[in-house]
Amino acid sequence: MKVVGCARVLCASALLLSVCAATPAFAMDITGAGATFPYPVYSKWAEAYKAKKGIGLNYQAIGSGAGIKQIEAKTVDFGASDMPLTMDELNKGGLQQFPTVMGGEVLALNVKGIKKGELKLNGPLIADIYLGKINKWNDPAIAKLNPGLKLPEARINVVHRSDGSGTTFIFTNYLCKISPEWKTKVGNSVSVSWPVGMGGKGNAGVASYVQQVPNSIGYVEYAYALNNNIPYALLYNHDGKLVKPTSQSFQAAAAGADWKGAPGFYVILTDEPGATSWPITGATFILMHKAQDHPDRALEVLKFFAWDYAHGGKMAEKLVYVPFPPSVVKLIEDSWSTIKSSDGAPVWKSTMAAK
Repeated sequence: MKVVGCARVLCASALLLSVCAATPAFAMDITGAGATFPYPVYSKWAEAYKAKKGIGLNYQAIGSGAGIKQIEAKTVDFGASDMPLTMDELNKGGLQQFPTVMGGEVLALNVKGIKKGELKLNGPLIADIYLGKINKWNDPAIAKLNPGLKLPEARINVVHRSDGSGTTFIFTNYLCKISPEWKTKVGNSVSVSWPVGMGGKGNAGVASYVQQVPNSIGYVEYAYALNNNIPYALLYNHDGKLVKPTSQSFQAAAAGADWKGAPGFYVILTDEPGATSWPITGATFILMHKAQDHPDRALEVLKFFAWDYAHGGKMAEKLVYVPFPPSVVKLIEDSWSTIKSSDGAPVWKSTMAAK
């Protein structure tokens, strides 16, 4: 059964790539590359949009770091990253940034005898596991948080991302907030020098390693654990409450987000207060050039995401992503006025609607 699960999760990020390689893109197909975090929902949106509008999306789920490089090099119509860029970074690259959905990361597990939601962890324990300070599943610190749970006397096999990853950015941002030692020794970035563990490429790669390697733990976007039936831990949040990963707990983490007051929509949602907030929550973002060499293609990208905001909410929710409310969508679409053709004309007009 593990082999089947492994094959399925590996195919998740490679499927669209293989389709792209085998089938020539249609004239109006749009291209994107980057984050694996939103791949499940982008692929659903692309399928529905193609059926409705006849325009395809060729999206390469290659990691946020690579996606940023590709949009900077103008080899795709848009880049995708779970790490928001600062205004200085955006201005330097001539880029526009906007969020699409929010989601959560979980600690996926492969520990004999432990089922989904049975193991409880908190931030300091997770940091110490990834620092290599806690390396046995029956460590007293884990046992204390899980009375009555049979923990094996087995070495913890830590799994992390091997590529430049916005999922890693969100995870290490969280660890920096709850562990001064992590902040000092490792830090927060799309790629860090991991103290321990083995690396998997993409969310699919980490999920695959967890499925294959006994006694392992790895951080993945929730849809990858959900779709592949991988057990995961419950977490204690900022307020000390034990929470489950759900659309409601991800939404609770975003409840205090000030999207209107955030330049470039730069918002981080980790370790947010609130009794029901999931502690490792984040948004995922699209990057486009403000000055467009191909305004017709840029317009198709914006039409695609406008349609997703208007019609893709239920698809997102089925995969346990959180769509944005209409008030935030309006802010996002208003921000598109800065994306212009070579003659200075806005590519998107406020009168356009996603029908």
